[in-house]
Amino acid sequence: MKNYNYIQKFLHDLVFSKKFINKSLFEFEKILFLKNNNFKNNLHVFITGLSRSGTTSLLNFVHSSDQFASLKYKNMPFIFSPSISKLFYKKNVNKKKRLHGDGIIYDLNSPEAFDEVFFNTDNKFIQNELTNFIQLICTSQNKEKYLSKNNLNYKRIDLIQSILPNSIFLITIREPLHHTYSLFNQHKRFCRLQKEDDFIRRYMNYLGHYEFGLDHKPWLEPINHHNTDKINYWLEQWCLFYQNILNNYKSKKKCFFVIYEKLTDKDYVKKILNKIDVNKTENINLNHFQNSNKKKLDLDCNKDLVLKSNMLYEKFKSLS
Repeated sequence: MKNYNYIQKFLHDLVFSKKFINKSLFEFEKILFLKNNNFKNNLHVFITGLSRSGTTSLLNFVHSSDQFASLKYKNMPFIFSPSISKLFYKKNVNKKKRLHGDGIIYDLNSPEAFDEVFFNTDNKFIQNELTNFIQLICTSQNKEKYLSKNNLNYKRIDLIQSILPNSIFLITIREPLHHTYSLFNQHKRFCRLQKEDDFIRRYMNYLGHYEFGLDHKPWLEPINHHNTDKINYWLEQWCLFYQNILNNYKSKKKCFFVIYEKLTDKDYVKKILNKIDVNKTENINLNHFQNSNKKKLDLDCNKDLVLKSNMLYEKFKSLS
């Protein structure tokens, strides 16, 4: 988004500000490409969790199995029409590092969290069209199963499962203090980037990315810590978020907790792949996962929050 030229920025602003464009193309795409295949009962995978918990690394790893279709950068900004959108890109572009400063590299064929544009509609539209939307994405890539990474899908797990009953949800959890530190740093980073380039701000808003930056929205209503410039705000959000996850999804049979720190363990990763019916595990490449929790932290955190977050983290480890 930082290196977009004027025409690309104009196109994104136009398409995302005028929602009827994507919805009209969606209807056109259905006429051209929608078949009578029943994708409703296939095993689709939805990765979700708090930002900076390893969701993108997990997405790239599962996608590398070549068994799933995902929305990709080349589908932007025509998210609702994956086959039509491919016509706008005749060749790939050079790989780039994303703006997060975490070393993750992407190109036009990389999967990303773009389906929030679809989910940012009304529930009636989602209920009527989600299966069609997923089928169009899968058809455009000759796949039978859909893979999504969307940090906001934790809010709609029940809705998605009511439409796609065999879907699997992978919910990522990361050690709380390092995770909190990462959230805090990303917020400061994107506040600076958005002040330098307002298109970055608009782009993130179009995609529903309010995790960091000038337009940040809390995942849950803060209780004692409201200042986003303080580390305790982010640690309290961690506690609120994962307490909510634990309360609502620990008993859900199709929801699996994934511990970020364990993703460098080949046996642990094999268990995850088995849960999502990926059977080719003999050549597992764990290069997607790096344990970035090596830095020693000296954070001025509220002791009660530290205790609560660590207890929650241990609880999730026992359940994963």
